[in-house]
Amino acid sequence: MRLVFIHMGKRRAVVTGATGYIGGRLVPRLLDAGFEVRVFVRNAEKLLDVPWRRRVDIVEGDMSSRVALDEACRGADVFYYLVHSMGQAGDFESLETTAATNAAQACAAAGVRRIVYLGGLHPTATKLSKHLRSRAEVGQILLASGVPTLALQAGVIIGSGSTSFEMIRHLTDVLPIMTAPKWVGNLIQPIAVRDVLYYLIRAADVSPSVNRTLDIGGPDVLTYGDMMNEYAVEAGMRKRTIIRLPVLTPYLASQWVNLVTPIPRALAVPIIASLQHDCVMSEHDVDELIPRPEGGLTPYRRAVHLALERMAEGHIETSWQNTSIASAPSDPLPTDPEWAGFTVYTDERTRECAASVEELWSVIESIGGDNGWYSMPMAWGARGAVDKLVGGVGLRRGRTNATVLRAGEALDWWRVERLDRGRFLRLRAEMKVPGRAWLELSAEAVTPTTSRYRQRAIFFPKGLAGRLYWLSVLPFHGLIFPGMAKRIVAEAVRISKENHTRLIANT
Repeated sequence: MRLVFIHMGKRRAVVTGATGYIGGRLVPRLLDAGFEVRVFVRNAEKLLDVPWRRRVDIVEGDMSSRVALDEACRGADVFYYLVHSMGQAGDFESLETTAATNAAQACAAAGVRRIVYLGGLHPTATKLSKHLRSRAEVGQILLASGVPTLALQAGVIIGSGSTSFEMIRHLTDVLPIMTAPKWVGNLIQPIAVRDVLYYLIRAADVSPSVNRTLDIGGPDVLTYGDMMNEYAVEAGMRKRTIIRLPVLTPYLASQWVNLVTPIPRALAVPIIASLQHDCVMSEHDVDELIPRPEGGLTPYRRAVHLALERMAEGHIETSWQNTSIASAPSDPLPTDPEWAGFTVYTDERTRECAASVEELWSVIESIGGDNGWYSMPMAWGARGAVDKLVGGVGLRRGRTNATVLRAGEALDWWRVERLDRGRFLRLRAEMKVPGRAWLELSAEAVTPTTSRYRQRAIFFPKGLAGRLYWLSVLPFHGLIFPGMAKRIVAEAVRISKENHTRLIANT
């Protein structure tokens, strides 16, 4: 069915990357600013649980498809280009060039009035890392599209759940004394995520005669070491001792970041590569085109304070963990009838539960993160540490909300692949394993006060290594999975008893 905007005096915006860190925050703010919004996503299921889902049009497609992009651009005034391939392996530069070219052509053909692009702040006349070079080339393609384009260039973005903030936070929290590469002395101009969003929205108001790059940054210019120590002070810790070691290459530094933070190696490498030079604004022309936000730009310490405040409240609007770049590629789980012809291993557990299905589900949906996995935490931690050593995501990604899950978000080393709230949860493994793995947890009502818990681990091995892997972990599964089922049911029963006692007390 053809989607068209109904023009009623509102401006019409298309947002790519709406499942990402910036795009997921920009969409509701555009709606609140009076825009009609269409989002262009590869998988609409990732938007099932976002609060603004019913307020937007959705077009599914890939940036490599002109047909899908033409559909998304039809009737649009502003096109927000917020996709990138940071963390992807292979020929990502070619993929980004193709995506930008397709978007530029689709916008021009549809008569879009403005393209707004968010790229990376970088020095001029300097050899750039592959990812920064690719981001700059995307900006040039859009600027040459014939559609007025503003290519905003930001450096380190500070906000709850941002990759840069999480790297600073974990490095500082874990290490009282840090041996660090010489780039910790390079100058950086961080910017609060709220100010990035402000500039993105106000970019739609800039005269169509403007077609250029614009540097954006916060009011503070700091070294990376300063940023870690300012974070420490804001978080109530002592400043860290930082010892610079010139022998720490970007590759070695990325391995270190991978080990001591939740940031996987695939993301740590491009982030660290972008820190090899000073990253400050070379011009401030943005002030002539877009007025500063009311109250001024957010200082670094204030941005850290706001991020920590959101985390303490358990309200992280979007997170790097839940973006496509943080997700390991994996096909959806085939349905049971399709298992014929596959080698598949399963571990299934069922237990009756003397608690209501609602009480049992509350335990299932709050699993992982600080709440744990209800069985042998040291074993889970050891497996997570091994995964980090081989470049995986590890077990420390945690969860965005302590009690509520959303389809598509990260949960420790899992990804929420399917969520039928109150009934069924399927998690897809993103740890490094020779095959594909899932964990399913479900709750079924038996009577108003009793329920049934089902748990199923599924593994599709890849070659001989996958089969040997499954055999090697069978003894651990024989301990972990029965205990996990037993303790989840026991926790639901405990909650049920507490609720019953509270009910009696209130009556």
